Amino acid sequence: MTIVYIIGFLAQIFFSARILVQWILSEKAKEIVSPSIFWVLSIAGSYLLFIYGWCRDDFSIILGQIISYYIYIWNLNAKGIWKNINVLLRIILFMTPVAACAFLLESPEQFINQFFKNEDIPIWLLVFGSAGQVIFTLRFIYQLIYSYHKHESKLPIGFWIISLIGSSIIVSYGIFRLDPVLILGQSVGFIAYIRNIILGVRKNKSANLEHK
Repeated sequence: MTIVYIIGFLAQIFFSARILVQWILSEKAKEIVSPSIFWVLSIAGSYLLFIYGWCRDDFSIILGQIISYYIYIWNLNAKGIWKNINVLLRIILFMTPVAACAFLLESPEQFINQFFKNEDIPIWLLVFGSAGQVIFTLRFIYQLIYSYHKHESKLPIGFWIISLIGSSIIVSYGIFRLDPVLILGQSVGFIAYIRNIILGVRKNKSANLEHK
């Protein structure tokens, strides 16, 4: 279990680092920015957290990572980084979740027993945690749609609002699960989420005043 927690904390270190770097760069720019390193750290953290969720038999964690994982890759591609990654590494990164899902679906009964009949996670808690992960992950779907229309990778205000809501639910889930990885990892981002919302609001107000 110690190794599993190490993997989980390492994943959260990557996630926390991405938020910290993005926050610092946004403060310098006086507006919300979407640096390339944010997406590099995201894919690294997501890969590790997927493994952590698998080892913990925690479907809600796995669900959250599967949804956002390929959006990270899209943003890496939009930033021109994906094509510069070693081909073998790209194949591994791209295919790992696919292979994992194929493995799970090969034996539906085992999948259900492993993730939905886990005595450590009552079904109501699993639903609650999964809802938090879905909400938290919706931020990247929103970000993807927003960026697609803007023709560049961006992190709009809505992204940070959804982050704050989803993260709060996940922290609550982590408390119920007594999961220090989720509690500490998600709590770190609160201040950055709020600060990015403030920066975004200020930027929008300035833009509106300029148009007037």
